[in-house]
Amino acid sequence: MNSRKVEWCFRKAEKEMNDSSTHRGLLRVKPDLEKARNHVQKAEHYLKATMYLKNGDFSDISASTIFYATYHCFLAILAREGYESRNQECTFALIQQLIDENLIDFDKKLIDNLASFDSTSKETSIHIRERFQYGTELHLGDDIYQKFVTLAKEVITQTKLLLEQ
Repeated sequence: MNSRKVEWCFRKAEKEMNDSSTHRGLLRVKPDLEKARNHVQKAEHYLKATMYLKNGDFSDISASTIFYATYHCFLAILAREGYESRNQECTFALIQQLIDENLIDFDKKLIDNLASFDSTSKETSIHIRERFQYGTELHLGDDIYQKFVTLAKEVITQTKLLLEQ
């Protein structure tokens, strides 16, 4: 399933680049370790913002910053591998494919906790972010908050290790 999604993402980007100067899919680009490192810096910045928001009693907003802390790690990995993504589903699909094909050494369980394409899964970071970004709840429970902060820290750590291999 991931390979079909990834192929669709490449075709989408190619078509959009032919029609205009931007895309909402995947492109193959020159690997860029500096850009990858900048994405990790952004991920750490988002994680710091997450903690700041929680301390200021804005834990609902921290659901988005936790998500983007992890998402920037995946953009970092793609930059290192020579891809540009401008679509979250495409990003997750390509990361999963790279893991499945043993092209990157990354714990698949981490991405499953972040973005599952199984519609029965309710506690991925995507679902939590959407629930708190678009819903009316004002407090992210401490258990969920701690689970996703820990997950974001693990993703950042694994990404840094991967970038320096």
